[in-house]
Amino acid sequence: MILLGPPGAGKGTQAKSLAKRLGVPHISTGDLLRQNVKENTGLGQEAKSFMDSGLLVPDTLVARMLNERLSLNDIKNGFILDGYPRNISQAKTLDAMLDERALDIDMVIYLDTSENVIVQRLSGRLVCSNCAANFHIKNMPPKVSGVCDNCGAKLYQREDDKVETIKKRLSVYRKEVSALIDYYENKNKLYRVPSDDEAGIVLDRIVGLTQKYDDSPKV
Repeated sequence: MILLGPPGAGKGTQAKSLAKRLGVPHISTGDLLRQNVKENTGLGQEAKSFMDSGLLVPDTLVARMLNERLSLNDIKNGFILDGYPRNISQAKTLDAMLDERALDIDMVIYLDTSENVIVQRLSGRLVCSNCAANFHIKNMPPKVSGVCDNCGAKLYQREDDKVETIKKRLSVYRKEVSALIDYYENKNKLYRVPSDDEAGIVLDRIVGLTQKYDDSPKV
């Protein structure tokens, strides 16, 4: 399964909860990147050289990290993919990786979230300066204001979580994702899930879809 959605739709939150509910691994390309850099792997060293230069990590390098992850045995019963693909090129790369393993994507869940809700979620988000844990001023406040519950480091607001920046990010995202949505709709794999509600309600909707999919006849 792939989870798609705009910034602030709750992809990471839903992917983690869904992975626990379904008993399959959550694969986040962002986490893979951070893990490779932290563990100083060969791929991590390559990625860090781009990051240190202020450049985006190339698609080809992210794809190699994902390909390694998909080679592990724990995906045999399925997986939740979060943060990839972001465009048609990545979608086709993913298809090729899965074809090599005689696998296929069953469902693509699009977390359909309104702009007002996204702005409210992201503009209140706080990030730990040390462990990168996420908190929210209203929805998930830290026990001590401005301090991470996990490691005690200082929390901060990212520059791209300010209101005007959020709106620009959403505009860019919609332009980029429209072709990807069409790609999976044409494959009859896309399911839109209303995602303005609390995380638990949205999770139940997704689980309900997976149950209907499991019960439906396969061609």
